[in-house]
Formats: sequence, structure tokens, C-alpha cells
Amino acid sequence: MAALGWLTPRRRSATARSVLAGEASAEAARKTALVEAGAGAPAVEAPLEEPPAEPEFPVAGDDLAAAFFDLDNTVMQGAAIFHFGRGLYKREFFQRRELARFAWQQAWFRLAGVEDPEHMQDARDSALSIVKGHKVSELMAIGEEIYDEYMAERIWPGTRALAQAHLDAGQKVWLVTAAPVETATIIARRLGLTGALGTVAESVDGVYTGRLVGEPLHGPAKAEAVRALAAAEGLDLARCAAYSDSHNDIPMLSLVGHPYAINPDTKLRKHARTNDWRLRDYRTGRKAVKVGVPAAAGVGAIAGGAAAAIALHRRRK
Repeated sequence: MAALGWLTPRRRSATARSVLAGEASAEAARKTALVEAGAGAPAVEAPLEEPPAEPEFPVAGDDLAAAFFDLDNTVMQGAAIFHFGRGLYKREFFQRRELARFAWQQAWFRLAGVEDPEHMQDARDSALSIVKGHKVSELMAIGEEIYDEYMAERIWPGTRALAQAHLDAGQKVWLVTAAPVETATIIARRLGLTGALGTVAESVDGVYTGRLVGEPLHGPAKAEAVRALAAAEGLDLARCAAYSDSHNDIPMLSLVGHPYAINPDTKLRKHARTNDWRLRDYRTGRKAVKVGVPAAAGVGAIAGGAAAAIALHRRRK
């Protein structure tokens, strides 16, 4: 019966740490968006020509509305954190045994379906101990290269077209992910989106301290981040849209007036049908298997900040 708790956000309410994580992520996202805007329009990939599936939505000129997109298996095939890990492994940031351990933890999370507190704490502490002392700028620069190598070709065209429809309507579009906020910001910038909400790791003078701000941006914490950002931006959540593939994001999807299930897992598909939410599936086959290693929604994000991108890897001296 425990698994049924994911079918409704009431079974796992927001904690003080998830509220803190959400507020920290919203603040980081707004600051980054302002910096990007001040730097001028970035070079982005040309938008696709595919028209929005429903011409009546989004409503053009509705500046009280925005769109929030989950990342893994919603915007991107597979898990961003895993693709980032591949690039770091190629650059000898960590050893093969650590890559195997990382992959196993992701598989365990997906198979279990829920986070075991002790397991999560162990993985989180391990990752953060490796992150400590690394420069934010170093991982951001590497992240740009890795996006081109592994991520750009894995963006779902259908989901990207949905995001573009909101942008064309004059609305802001945000990624909302348990992945590190720095990694998410790179992807958002490359796609021409407004910004990103992600897990925030503490840094002092541009160097990671090895501590998270709150907790990974997962489940209820995502909803808190969206709520905080909407309040700061003056948005009407009833007029906003949210998109996700995972039942873990039901709290976030339930916040908005226009929830979409994109490439949904079994539990989200059932919940969406019960609640008359819109569904979109861009995978090959109705019951297509998710591409690549399962999303590291809980385990992958434990590293927080760009730090999570190097979860369980150690630079060779």
C-alpha cells in the first residue's frame, strides 16, 4: 500500500527542508535569469516548426501565466545527471567502480519506487564529500561541453515544441528538476527558456562547501519551488501549466490549472486519466521503455548544485 502514496500529494507533505529547498531554488533561478537577461540574448538552437497541439492554449499575451517543465524523460530522454556523469567519466573525473556504483544507485531508486531515508542519506553524504572544494565555474564550463556531447541530441522534439508555444505566447518557461541547478540552467539557456529551478548546493566565494541548501528538489520540494517562484513573479498558478513524466511530480502538477502528463509512468498515467489531465507520449510505442538509465530524481540529485553532476566521482590526481 505504500506505493499508492505517490498517487496523491497528501501522503507526503512538504517538510521544512523541502520548503527551504524550494525557496532557495526559486531565488537562485530568478537571480540567474536576471543575469542572463543582462548579458543579452544567448545563442540558442533554432526552434522547431511543429505547431502547438492545442491552438487555444497557451493564451497569447497572458503575462500572469507561465509554464514549468520537468527535465528527465519529459524534456530530455533519460537522466541529465547520468549524461553529465558520462562526460565527466570521459574526462577522468572518477573511476569505473564509482560509475558502476552510481548506476546501481539509480537503478535501485527506480526499482524501489520510493526513497529509503538511510539509503538516500548515505548516497547524499558520499556525493557531497566529493563535491566539497570544487569551483562552480569549473563545473559550469565542463557542463557546456557535455551538453553538446551527450544532451543536445536527446531533447524530445514534441516537448520542446510545447515549451516554444508558451514562449511564442509571451510567457516565461522554467525547467523544474532535481538535477543540480547549474546543470539545469545550462540546458534551459541552450533551449532558449527563461531559467531553471534545481537542487541548490551551498557555495562560498564560488567554491562548494559540501552542504545542500534544504534538500534535493524532488517531490514536494518541486511544488514549493514553483509556489515560491510564482509568488515572486506575480503569477496566477490557476493559469499556469506544468509538464512531467513522473508520479513523483503530482504535487507540482496539482498546483497549476493546466497539468500535462508527458511520457507518463504507469502511476502518473492512471492519475492523469482519473483527474482528466492532458497526456502526451512522444516515445516509440504506447508502452515504450524509458530511454537510457532511469531518471535519478532522488538519487542523482543528492549531490545538489552542479556538484550533483559529479556524484560519486573523484578527480584523479
